[in-house]
Amino acid sequence: MAVVDACTRDGRGGSPTAVVIDDGTLTDEARRAVVRAAGTSHAAFVDTATGGAPAVRFFTAEGELRNCGHGTIAAQAFLLEQGGASHHRGRQRTGGRTFATTADRRPEGIEVWFDQGTIELRDAGGTGGVVAALGLAPADVTGDLRIASPGTPRLLVGVRDRRVLLSMRPDLDRLAAECRRLGLLGCFPFALSAAGGSADARMFAPAIGVGEDVVNANSSGCLAAHLLATGRGGGLEVRQGDALGRPCVVRAAATDTPAGIAVRIGATAATHLAG
Repeated sequence: MAVVDACTRDGRGGSPTAVVIDDGTLTDEARRAVVRAAGTSHAAFVDTATGGAPAVRFFTAEGELRNCGHGTIAAQAFLLEQGGASHHRGRQRTGGRTFATTADRRPEGIEVWFDQGTIELRDAGGTGGVVAALGLAPADVTGDLRIASPGTPRLLVGVRDRRVLLSMRPDLDRLAAECRRLGLLGCFPFALSAAGGSADARMFAPAIGVGEDVVNANSSGCLAAHLLATGRGGGLEVRQGDALGRPCVVRAAATDTPAGIAVRIGATAATHLAG
């Protein structure tokens, strides 16, 4: 097993993510136990024995996730480290789809990019209970309120500025109940920079046992898709993890395609513990 700091910023921080080579013999309970033993919020289980693109599954201590952006960053960085190469262009199978990945050694760590796929965007009507559970006043929230899904829906919540973002203290029990009621993975409050092209964000997902996630790369991709859909460009850098003392950054590039808005996600990772 290795623990990989996924989505580091300037060589620091990142989200500790367990990565395990798994030949498919582990039970799901054993996989959840690995997460608990590792002390991480998530773990990636990589099966390389099937031939072709490795199959990767993601778990929290409560259960399996359909996909995980920072877990994909961690898994691909781990595979490059294990192989001893300086560059790899490959594919990964997760959540019923196979997608392209790249990994390159850089001075600050291993830079990984992957194709997130198309993002479904829909109206956020009926989500007032989620916003209330975040502890936000009406004046704190901008017009950027959207449900976005790369396979699992989550609520994007634009807030007025970084000060509002970092001062948030959600009612996690209430938030978990509201997210379960609406079938949401969690919610992703964010504050856009005045200059555009970057944002600060946090991710709350108590419905899946993660009160606050250090980083959520898939939600960063969802935000890039939302900004492109609303005429504000598709290139974005998202800073996360500051509220938890684990600085992270995720980059996302959204483009219009015949199938919808597709996104590529990139971040840097460092393996810091192996056993």
